[in-house]
Amino acid sequence: MAKMLTMDKTIQGRSELVMKKTVWFITGSQHLYGEEALKQVAINSRVIAEYINQHMEGLCDIIFKGVVSTPNEITEVCREVNADDNCIGVITWMHTFSPAKMWINGLTKLNKPQLHLNTQYNKALPWDKIDMDFMNLNQSAHGDLEYGFINARLRLPRKVVVGHWQDEEVINEIKAWVRVASSIYASKNTKVARFGDNMRYVAVTEGDKVEAEIKLGWSVNGYGVGDLVEYVKRVDEKEIDKLMEEYKEKYTINTDNIASVRYQARLEIAIEKFLTDGGFNAFTTTFENLHGLEQLPGLAAQRLMEKGYGFGAEGDWKLSALTYVLKSMGKGLPGGTAFMENYTYHLEKDNESVLGAHMLEICPTLAQGEVKIEVHPLSIGGKADPARFVFNGLTGPGLMVTLVDMGDRFRMIVNKVELLPIPQAMPKLPVARVLWKPLPNLKDATAAWIYAGGAHHSVLTTQLTVEDLRLFAKYLDIEFVLIDENLDLAKFEQELMINDVIWKLKGIK
Repeated sequence: MAKMLTMDKTIQGRSELVMKKTVWFITGSQHLYGEEALKQVAINSRVIAEYINQHMEGLCDIIFKGVVSTPNEITEVCREVNADDNCIGVITWMHTFSPAKMWINGLTKLNKPQLHLNTQYNKALPWDKIDMDFMNLNQSAHGDLEYGFINARLRLPRKVVVGHWQDEEVINEIKAWVRVASSIYASKNTKVARFGDNMRYVAVTEGDKVEAEIKLGWSVNGYGVGDLVEYVKRVDEKEIDKLMEEYKEKYTINTDNIASVRYQARLEIAIEKFLTDGGFNAFTTTFENLHGLEQLPGLAAQRLMEKGYGFGAEGDWKLSALTYVLKSMGKGLPGGTAFMENYTYHLEKDNESVLGAHMLEICPTLAQGEVKIEVHPLSIGGKADPARFVFNGLTGPGLMVTLVDMGDRFRMIVNKVELLPIPQAMPKLPVARVLWKPLPNLKDATAAWIYAGGAHHSVLTTQLTVEDLRLFAKYLDIEFVLIDENLDLAKFEQELMINDVIWKLKGIK
């Protein structure tokens, strides 16, 4: 049967012919219950899968793939999951009792994210009618525990959701998992184009690109700026005219230097064409490698991030890829996700905060209020005055996320923050800027971030939760470290020491 194709808008903003992502719903049972019972198991399972699918809000299609009741059936369906490029994960449910040894061969081959749903068809017990037939048919209460054991015994990462399949909380947990599974899919298909190398002598933006591709799926390759310059030269003035009209419609152009804005439009068009031609979804630049360009990409980088591309300044490929992946996870949710840098502190007693910015490149998905396009000098890089977005950031809860290479593993560090209103105008700092208070406070949170080796670059998101990120790290076997309102600095340092031991032991074959 021909596969169904749909026209969809990719996260990069290009219209492409794509396959709609799917999640397979697989139910476990066994033959001891008889054929009639298994038929009812299949009927109930299909109803549940279809109900969940109706509540996915376009995130994916939940497809019921039948009841498996023998080791061969289980192994075959797991192989089929792996082979289906459109399948981003599986939901498993033991409607009745499925002896878990049957699952060993299949589960050890499964390479897609798994959600284990512990539910049952009936919400309430039929107190006056319950009999042994009902008991035999509705055995999730111990069938899922048997299945849970074998997953634990095999040390398999999975998300466990417990509750009735019609409960809103259960549906929301499944939707959140689908977003994480989608981001795993995005991660495994991430390609980063580096224009130039990283900023010279900087340590934290370096890392093992081979290990990143093995562990995270990130393909990272470098290109000379001259390769990009050729694309810049080929941009047509009519293309720039069209993009300028979009700028005028969406933003406030607050400059008389239209030539600078047009050059950034030229860069945006050129970079996007380069990325499209190479199948890239993330990129880096550095102000130390601009030969042949008139300006550092500022507005261009911001615009491409707004479209969903990942970006990393100073050659920071890890944060470029992470920005793309987390944007993929948060796609369609309110709020924003953007590349960020801790720029400078406000150390007024009892009012400490961090001013986040970069030279130019903060994504306007974090903007609150008017977004202006302005042109100002840039006192680094030795190029012409670049156009950039200028805005103040969102307020409310957020997460700062970074990824560092610890030599024997990648470490994800997450800090809960409270985004604050900027209290005064900053007329001499015409860049996109965000102000936040790290939790529990600047002093302890920053010390913890430093103890953990946290980078000066991060991804700031108001779309995602700690659980989203923890689950992402679990599936990809990344160390996860959290700094939040419950931080005890002494225990945190102890946790880092214990983690070092655990991960060294994990590396011993």
